[in-house]
Parts: sequence; structure tokens; C-alpha cells
Amino acid sequence: MNVRRTTVRGAALRGGRRGLLAVGVLGVLLTGCGIRATEVPTDFGPAPSRVRCSLAEPEVSTQAVRGLPVQVFLLCGSSLVAVDRTVRVPDGAADARRVLVAQGLLDELAEVPSAAEREAGYTTRVRPGTTVRGPRPGDPEDTLRLSAAPGSLSSSALAQIVCTFSDSAAAESDGSVILGGPDTGRPRRYKCTTEVRSRPGDDDPPSSEATEG
Repeated sequence: MNVRRTTVRGAALRGGRRGLLAVGVLGVLLTGCGIRATEVPTDFGPAPSRVRCSLAEPEVSTQAVRGLPVQVFLLCGSSLVAVDRTVRVPDGAADARRVLVAQGLLDELAEVPSAAEREAGYTTRVRPGTTVRGPRPGDPEDTLRLSAAPGSLSSSALAQIVCTFSDSAAAESDGSVILGGPDTGRPRRYKCTTEVRSRPGDDDPPSSEATEG
């Protein structure tokens, strides 16, 4: 009776050792194949369909056919992000062309972002119907007068306009932008800074009164 128990116990121990050995061999094989064994199933869900604030760039050839390649600044999260667009600008005198470029940029800013842009998190605060004209008598020659006074715009909308204009033919040689409103108030010179691009809704872009010349 004792002999039988000893035999059974020995067989069980040998079977246990063989089982542990098999598990160890399986672990080595899995590790060798670059697979880590796990007893807990994992499910991280499907991959996101589009990275936030990231868009596929349009083809340069398509831009050339459709019009002048430009960049406009849209809001995404708490920052301004440049997005490629195109505007149609007829040939003409430099001053008139500058205003036309500015109007084309405003039109692009006021458009509802495309479905792809909305999916990526882009929005705009520029109101549809916003227009721009050239300087009044006594204004600096590069003044752009908006149909709404800059001071009446939200900080985000003004930041979008200033940063978009500053990166275009509508800007001064130093990248600053001279903006006024429809009234007789003196225009101001605005700058698009790193702080404006990173936190456009905090404060208006820095500005100073623009003097003639």
C-alpha cells in the first residue's frame, strides 16, 4: 500500500516537472519570436482615425491650378495652427493686389472649416462677411481697414487675422500688420508673436499706434 502511494506520488511529481518544463520551453519560444506571453487579455480599442490638429498636405500642382498658395491660421485646441489654402487674385497694381490678397485671406478665414478640418479639431472665430479696404487719407500707406473695428473683435478672431496677414503679401516688410476699422480712429500696428500663436484667446495681439510713413 505504501509502495503504491510512493509510486503515485513520484509519477505526479514527474508529471508536474514535465508540465513546468513545457511551460518554460513555450515561454522561451515566444520570447524568441518577439512575443511576450501574457495571461491577461488586453484591448486598447481601435486606433484614432485622425491625429488632432494634423491634416494631409494638398498637392502643390493642385494649388498652382486653383490659385495663389497661402496659409491661414485656424484655431485648434488652445493654439493657432497654419492651414494651406489657395486664393484667386487677379493681376493689377501692387496696392490693389495687396488689398485683394487680404480680402481673399479673410474669406478663407471666415469659411466653415471642411469636414476633414473639423474632424481634426479646427475652428474659426472670424465672422462671415468681414471685408477689408485700403487706407484712408492720412493713414500709413499700407493700412488695411476692416469692416469691423479691431477692438470689437474677440481676441481669438483678431489673432487669426493678424497672424494670417503677417505671413502674407498683406504684411509690412517686418511682418507687422497695420489695421484700422471703418471709423476715423487711428490705425494700429499689430504683431503676431509666439505667445499669440500659442495662446490666442488670452489677450489681443500686441500693438502700437501706427504713424504715417
